[in-house]
Amino acid sequence: MFRLARSPFFCFVAAASCSLSLFAADGAVSRQPTENASAIVIGFAGGFVRHNNPFHGPVRLARRIQQDLPHGTYVQVFENRHRKTAYKTILRLLDRDHDGVLTDEEKAQARIILFGHSWGAAAAVLLARELEQLDIPVLLTVQVDSVAKFWQHDGVIPDNVAAAVNFYQPHGFIHGRSKIRAADPSRTQILGNYRFDYSRAPISCEGATWFDRTFMGSHIESNCDPHIWSQAENLIRQRMEPTPGVVAAVP
Repeated sequence: MFRLARSPFFCFVAAASCSLSLFAADGAVSRQPTENASAIVIGFAGGFVRHNNPFHGPVRLARRIQQDLPHGTYVQVFENRHRKTAYKTILRLLDRDHDGVLTDEEKAQARIILFGHSWGAAAAVLLARELEQLDIPVLLTVQVDSVAKFWQHDGVIPDNVAAAVNFYQPHGFIHGRSKIRAADPSRTQILGNYRFDYSRAPISCEGATWFDRTFMGSHIESNCDPHIWSQAENLIRQRMEPTPGVVAAVP
């Protein structure tokens, strides 16, 4: 049975981005069915970014995919510090008969995708690991310049995840994990660890503050890189509508 019921860090010394945190936005990024979700797509914002910040990569991605995913798909971005809320939301959506107990059948019907940037990417892996404790499968995790907090581990993908992909850049005081691996390679396919380098082809980031550009550089650019988020979007869409015998790959 389950119940449905910050540590202080300074931006410069913390191992995560405070990117774009000073910008306000109107409206949450969500598409919430009134009853049970046929699929669940959850993103996590990085650093101290709000879940509805219009300049943030995960928010932009969620707003694009929510427009034409199959009816009944739940799409929501959470602040990375609200991982427990995301966890409880998933349990509530999977509990189709609303009796407070997840049956094996309800778990087997789960179609979940998790993604995020920076601290949010690490949160996606941690949430997948928490779902593993209840034997709830995850279709895909997407990490973009993943940065774990000091007590977290985001490099090993739990075996309830069918596929995982990692996009990273190697420069600056804050940079993403360069490699992820499967806890059980026979159960989880690592689609790739893809390196991006902005030293020769910098990305312009709308809404970035002077602090962001000065101290976080390439980490912020990974958040704004349309190529990364386009590939993430393609993977999510492929997993939402899988073709038998065809493995989704990064273009």
